[in-house]
Amino acid sequence: MRSRLAARSTRLVLAAAAITAFAVTTTACDPEDAADAAGSAAPSAAASAGSGESDGSSGDKPSAGGSGSNGAGADGSSTGGSTDKTGSGSGSGSGKKDGYGQSCGTNDLSFTVTSESQAGGYYLVAAKAKPGITCFLEVNTPSVSFGSDASGVASPVGQGGEDPIKLTGSAVAYTGINPKTTDGDGGPEFESVIISTTEDDPNPAELKLPDPAAVEKPIVTNWATNRAETVPVIA
Repeated sequence: MRSRLAARSTRLVLAAAAITAFAVTTTACDPEDAADAAGSAAPSAAASAGSGESDGSSGDKPSAGGSGSNGAGADGSSTGGSTDKTGSGSGSGSGKKDGYGQSCGTNDLSFTVTSESQAGGYYLVAAKAKPGITCFLEVNTPSVSFGSDASGVASPVGQGGEDPIKLTGSAVAYTGINPKTTDGDGGPEFESVIISTTEDDPNPAELKLPDPAAVEKPIVTNWATNRAETVPVIA
C-alpha cells in the first residue's frame, strides 16, 4: 500500500512540475506579451534611427556649406572652377601663347642672303619667322656690322620701312646692305655679316656672304615687305 502511495505521490509531483513548466512557457509566449515587447522596442528603435538621421544630416550640411562659402570643397569642384577662370583669363582669354604676338628677336628669325647687281651691287637679306613663331619687327632698321670694329657698322639710309612688320608663316621682310660706298678698291674683306633686330639683342646672327666683300662705310636700309624698296643708295 505504501509503495503505491509513494508512486502516486511521485506522479503527482511530476505532473505538478509539468503543469508549472507549461504555464511558464505559455506566459513567455503570450501574444500580448510579445506585442508589448515589440511595442516597447519600436519607440526605442525609432528614437535610435532618428538620432542617426539627425547626425547624418548634421554631418552633411557643414560640408556642403563649407564648399559653397569658401569655394574649396573636398571634392575639388570649386578649385577646378578657379583653374578654369585663370586659364581663360591668361591663356585662352588673351588668345596668346608662347612665341605668339611678341617682338621679333634675332633668334626668332631665319635669314637668307643673296648678292644683287643693282646700284653697283649689294646684299639682299630676307628674314622669315621660324616655324611656330609669330612676331613683329618693331624696330624698323636692323643693326648690321662687318666685324667688331666701329668702322664696319652699317649706317641706316632710311629707305623702305613699314612699322611694325608682322612675320609669320611665309611672310618675308627684306633689308638691303651695301658694304662699300666709297670709290676705289680699298677696304678690308669680310666673308660674313652680323645682323640683329635691335642694337642690344643678345643673340645676333652671323650670316655667310655669297662672296667675300670689301667693306668701307657700309649702309643698310629699313625693313620692308617689298624688296624693290630695299636697294640701298645714298640720297
